[in-house]
Amino acid sequence: MNQYRLKFWKKPISLHTFILGFSVWITLSLNFIFFEKLYQLTPYKGFPAILFIGAMVVLLISYVNFIFTLLMWCWNAKIIAFVFLFIGGAATYFNHLGIGVDAYQIQNLIETDPHEARDLMSLNILLWVAVLLVLPLSILSLFKIKKDKLLSTLKFKGGMALGSLLIVGLLAFIYYADLAAIFRENRNLKGFISPQSVFASSWSYYKKLAPKSNVPLQSYGRDAVLQIKADATQPKLLVLVVGETARAENFSLNGYARNTNPELSKLPIINFTQAVSCGTSTAVSVPCMFSGMPRKDYDPQLARHRENLLDILQHVGYQVTWIDNNSGCKEVCNRVEQYKFSQALQDKWCKGDECSDGILLDGLNDYLEHMPQDDKKPRVIVLHQMGSHGPAYYKRSPIEFQYFQPFCNTNAIQGCSYQDLVNVYDNSIVYTDYILSKVIKTLNAQTKYQTAFWYMSDHGESIGEHGLYLHGAPYMFAPSQQTHVPMILWFSQQWKEKHSNIVQCFNQKKDQKMSQDNLFSTVLSLMDVKTATKNPQLDLLANCK
Repeated sequence: MNQYRLKFWKKPISLHTFILGFSVWITLSLNFIFFEKLYQLTPYKGFPAILFIGAMVVLLISYVNFIFTLLMWCWNAKIIAFVFLFIGGAATYFNHLGIGVDAYQIQNLIETDPHEARDLMSLNILLWVAVLLVLPLSILSLFKIKKDKLLSTLKFKGGMALGSLLIVGLLAFIYYADLAAIFRENRNLKGFISPQSVFASSWSYYKKLAPKSNVPLQSYGRDAVLQIKADATQPKLLVLVVGETARAENFSLNGYARNTNPELSKLPIINFTQAVSCGTSTAVSVPCMFSGMPRKDYDPQLARHRENLLDILQHVGYQVTWIDNNSGCKEVCNRVEQYKFSQALQDKWCKGDECSDGILLDGLNDYLEHMPQDDKKPRVIVLHQMGSHGPAYYKRSPIEFQYFQPFCNTNAIQGCSYQDLVNVYDNSIVYTDYILSKVIKTLNAQTKYQTAFWYMSDHGESIGEHGLYLHGAPYMFAPSQQTHVPMILWFSQQWKEKHSNIVQCFNQKKDQKMSQDNLFSTVLSLMDVKTATKNPQLDLLANCK
């Protein structure tokens, strides 16, 4: 028996047999999530539904077989198999989290820093790699591909390619109406076809989102002037906190049953209940909210090469400083001051290259304490949080803020119960509540400035609802958990005394629908900047007397 098995593995197989076998394997092993979603969307029931899915399996096998017939030859077949298995296996893991692969996900992958990448590593991924990569590659390595004459190889390739195309064409024709309706209404479904989605999305990223070199910076808002002369005795100081992965529905300020905002609820804040994000990922939302472009007109290439809100504020005389505890400012802060944490602060708050948001509080205090006594410049300071960044939510709250037990203490979140996942996510919101309240108290203690505070998260997060995890869903199909974000304002007594009408105006609009589109024009008005770049329809203060 052992000799028979040995002879079986040593017996060379033809190239077309290898291609067909690999096409079947990669279609079935990497696309089961796609077929599951397709089954849920099919208009058929019972046996017709099974027949439809069976036809789609054959169609996809034929399509993959056609591609590999063109690409694979005796000398490169195993190399191509390795590449496609590796890329497809990684894509399928994220598909398993409910994340379709599109150009923005490719952008997120490219812009991810090392500690974010490490947070994604887990035992589940290792098992996934073992089953979808190591096991099939081990089996493939045992096969030997028979070398045929070129003419014979071309004849078989021609026949396989033609046969595959005929099957694809026939099945697509039979089910054209069903496929057109399904994909027209569910355009994100193609992000679950693996590994095709990775290659198509990478090309889309290159064409639309990849940074272009040697593109000159475009001036914007150079007509801007301070409408009201800066107060030399009490200049303005605005701290703008850009949150990370905080969703509004888990803020008790917005009616959530749990008390996730024990500190902010004690302060005289203005809480906006109906704010939405510009995108569902940091790479989109952060540049968009500072760009001056509304979401429907947002152009990532233009945003990358045009001056933004921070540049305009700096042009008119504000000292603008960015303090970051995330993966960078996505090029928004390239031309303004970027605060660097001292080694002492890093030793206190950081483990490796990942720091708790407490470092933002100490960094802000250090920045304020070291300002020159005779400096009268008005200031805007941006704090960029680590917030509730997943999937390692358990790292986002120190032990004293882990109110909700038991909680998911792993980054393999799909293996946690829904309640444990909610608990660990809510703990991160409680810690954010503490951070924000301490920032407000720091500003309230300032006597040199009239101070204001604005908090807005970049996007929300899915934690298991509808089978979705994390964020980054196409905006058109994204659930409210990924787009409904918290937005909070606070003003010092000095600011209120000088601008009571502004505070009243915000209070009147706190329950109206708004978005990150409003940030650009409203901040400019809030900071007394006059410029033609402001959009009165997006300026929350446009109609305030």
